[in-house]
Amino acid sequence: MENLEVQFVTRRRALTAIAGVSLEIAQGEVLGVVGESGCGKSLTALSTIGLLPYPGRVTNGKVLFEGRDLLSMNDKALSSIRGRNLSMIFQDPMLSLDPVYRCGDQIAAPMIHHKKISRKEAFMKGAELLELVGISHPERVLNAYPHQLSGGMCQRVMIAIALSCGPKLLIADEPTTALDVTVQAQILELMGELRKELGMGVMLITHDLGVIAGTADRVAVMYAGEIVETGSVQSLFENPMHPYTRGLLKSIPRLNQGPEKLYNIPGVVPTLDEMPDGCRFHPRCENSVSGRCAAGHPSLVQAEDGHWVRCHRNGEA
Repeated sequence: MENLEVQFVTRRRALTAIAGVSLEIAQGEVLGVVGESGCGKSLTALSTIGLLPYPGRVTNGKVLFEGRDLLSMNDKALSSIRGRNLSMIFQDPMLSLDPVYRCGDQIAAPMIHHKKISRKEAFMKGAELLELVGISHPERVLNAYPHQLSGGMCQRVMIAIALSCGPKLLIADEPTTALDVTVQAQILELMGELRKELGMGVMLITHDLGVIAGTADRVAVMYAGEIVETGSVQSLFENPMHPYTRGLLKSIPRLNQGPEKLYNIPGVVPTLDEMPDGCRFHPRCENSVSGRCAAGHPSLVQAEDGHWVRCHRNGEA
């Protein structure tokens, strides 16, 4: 992903939702993307696979998959890649699954289309996938409609659909949100096994920094449509340089924590029409320098080997 920019065009003006995001994922690598709701994580993912909601549009940048620019492809060419080589687990399975088709048909559809196998074979493979994601009675789920299942069961059906063709790149948008801890661990273990077996790259979008710490190789922190810090999981957790990253880490509850209130970052993520000048985080930043942070927009610079930060103070506490 090179300098991706996404805008929403209103009657009055164009509002920039994603501002120059650049990311890369190597074969077999897990890139974690974290940030509060409204920071642009899901929008970045949807832009990547050509599912940007109206009236959004990509106004700049490239999305290169094995050397081909996905943004320049027509619908037919993109459809030949989507679901097979590039797949996505969507955030809300209750809205993403089609209510008028049985779950089995929805799991089988990408395999019938891309792998050219029979419906019977696709259903047998679908039952195996449902067992892999922790469903003990796959035949019942294959014949059920989405409204007959719980949110957690629908989430597992969505994961089975995404993994059905063995993609080379999996975009997982909050893949374990509706699942209990046991099943969550099971799903993450399955994704890890497929990553090793298929050399599958994973873009893991989550609010759970614990999942990131135990699963990802690198992590990118997003705020207000920008990458504010990126680096290896070890370097970012041991030496967070951006005030926003430090705030996210301080917000995690700890077992040895006393009775005092949990830390929270003051304020909220700005709306698109109220984006502040200068550093986008400065109105909420405890280390903001009057004048400098409000006036100039900081660039993403390399503070140490492989560790990049967007801050005027360059990661100073």
